[in-house]
Amino acid sequence: MRGPLLGQNEGDDMRLMLAVAALLATPALAEDKLRDLCPDRPGLNTPACTVDKGHLQVELGLGDWQLDKQIDSRTDTLTFGDIALRYGIGTSTELRFGWTAYSHVRSRDRTTGDVDRVRGTGDVTIGVKQNLHNPDGSGFSVAVLPYATLPTGKDQIGAGDWGAGVLVPVNYQLSPVLTFAMTPEFDAAVDSDGHGRHFAYGSAIGLQAKLGKKASVSAELEAIRDRDPGAHNTQALAGLSLAYQVSDNLQLDAGGTAGLNRKTPDMELSFGISERF
Repeated sequence: MRGPLLGQNEGDDMRLMLAVAALLATPALAEDKLRDLCPDRPGLNTPACTVDKGHLQVELGLGDWQLDKQIDSRTDTLTFGDIALRYGIGTSTELRFGWTAYSHVRSRDRTTGDVDRVRGTGDVTIGVKQNLHNPDGSGFSVAVLPYATLPTGKDQIGAGDWGAGVLVPVNYQLSPVLTFAMTPEFDAAVDSDGHGRHFAYGSAIGLQAKLGKKASVSAELEAIRDRDPGAHNTQALAGLSLAYQVSDNLQLDAGGTAGLNRKTPDMELSFGISERF
């Protein structure tokens, strides 16, 4: 024999309870559907992926050392707190803000032995990345990233004037393990005297390989042609970097670059962290 049927009030209460439960479960389901973490750090290339809508990604350079040895001088630059903020405002669009919290530049004249030191903050960079295909970075993914730099940094640390440019990040998954990346760029770079701008262009290119589920390694090359009025030059460098994903939203990284000609700083070592909120 069947039990009594639910009355109208009881049925309404049951439907209300089910609706509330579904609503409470929605955030957890949405969280499960977040894309794979895809930081700009480390390396020379910029990935084509964008941050999930409504989420903030903080990328922090904890420490960076650059060495530049010329015939008559040696310059060591230490940077702490190189901050990049990326916020998703759409399914394929993110806003970007960058700033260097502290730099220490030490220059020594190799002839006289005189030492000059400069300390201070760096310039501010703002930009927008618009992905054009596959914002999660899977398969073939391409984006366009216009940006501008604002002269907030101290002399010899900041550029001295505003600049602008555009990057065109491109990624292509060759296999589940291997990804090809390139980042052509075109810049209105600030002149070396800190006044006015000139044209600079170039690209980074490289391969990223997954080392299991959490680690990856990238090998890259970059060349930039700079048409500074003071002296045209080409910078060329090679880079190797390692990233380790602690969790779905947290990554640690370390990397280094080596200059391939006299116009390029000899080496640079850095390490940092990226987290999505």
